[in-house]
Amino acid sequence: MSLTEREQAILDFERGWWTEDGVKDLMLRERFNCSADDYYNELNRLLDSPDALAYDPLVVRRLQRARERRRRMRLDGTSETGGLQA
Repeated sequence: MSLTEREQAILDFERGWWTEDGVKDLMLRERFNCSADDYYNELNRLLDSPDALAYDPLVVRRLQRARERRRRMRLDGTSETGGLQA
């Protein structure tokens, strides 16, 4: 596997960040020293990596499904609750 320590740390963080106390955006800034936008750009690139899939297939597949669901909702003009967006 050719993931960097940072990439592994991102996947490890995504595995269970909600079990920690705090706001995710603040945790991202403290732990990864970057903005939420930069973090999510890096995470999205990572989700397309075969090495990431090999490192943690459950987390990567869960995040890929969530990403695809959000893309479909944007294209369909629906919200997560199924209604039309204003």
